[in-house]
Amino acid sequence: MKVFLNRWFIAGTLFLLIFGLILTGCGSGKAGLPRGQEQQQQSGQGRESAREPDNREIILSTTTSTQDTGLLDVLLPLFEQKTGYKVKPIAVGTGQALAMGEKGDADVMLVHAPVAEKELEEKGAVINRQLVMHNDFVIVGPKEDPVGVKNAAGAAEAFKAIAEKQALFISRGDDSGTHKKELDIWKKAGIEKPEGRWYQSTGQGMGATLDVASEKGGYTLTDRGTYLAKKDRLQLEILKEGDPSLLNIYHVMQANPDYVKKNNPNAARMINVEGARAFVEFMVAPETQKIIGEFGKDKFGQPLFFPDAGKDESSLGK
Repeated sequence: MKVFLNRWFIAGTLFLLIFGLILTGCGSGKAGLPRGQEQQQQSGQGRESAREPDNREIILSTTTSTQDTGLLDVLLPLFEQKTGYKVKPIAVGTGQALAMGEKGDADVMLVHAPVAEKELEEKGAVINRQLVMHNDFVIVGPKEDPVGVKNAAGAAEAFKAIAEKQALFISRGDDSGTHKKELDIWKKAGIEKPEGRWYQSTGQGMGATLDVASEKGGYTLTDRGTYLAKKDRLQLEILKEGDPSLLNIYHVMQANPDYVKKNNPNAARMINVEGARAFVEFMVAPETQKIIGEFGKDKFGQPLFFPDAGKDESSLGK
């Protein structure tokens, strides 16, 4: 009888222990969630905004002016800190930057050639095109100004005088936004294709082209920002500015994955759509626009760019 009671006592004790363990296990998780999922949900609470993106890398094709002025050095670290994305900037001429986006070799573009940009937008190669900022182009040259560019009525008249006297002119010659603007001014001056020993192309960015013009004592067209950033190391002065035709407008836009998919399927799979959209939103955000408007004031006494997000593009420069 005693053995029988002992067996019941042992069985009852084991039952209570097992039942207690079951209750403990159930109480440690949320009803209906496997343990692993419950832990994952707890660890993610309150961190949704800080979640790192699945595809962290963004390829940004942009102009040499945004790099040479140092603007990217200020903006990119801030964007990366805020979003968790890592930006790989490729600074080239605007023509090449746009071509990269059209082919799907870049996720997002920051460029300054509105006519060429609109052509890509109309054919569906780019989407989400947004106005970001502007500065202006200026004609620079040697202080003595042998051609008298300073006295010309406008940019086209200045170019015409340079061609007539065959004064040395240094062109970027790289299909950049600056080069496109230069060719447009030559056409307005009645010169379809400038050529001759006096007209030389570097095939390089704005900074390098300014260096060559300075060394050779020639004239060139430059965006104001890059000139101001290099001014102390150049033997060049601003000789013509303020012409409405010299306005320099920047837009940001995404590569269209649907367009790329039709023409380059392999590249389309690599496009970081979410990252590109995040970068566009960042560039037009009020905080970023404020930074752009202040950039350069401390060093040059004037901003290198003027923020324009949300403005009517036709009102710029007026």
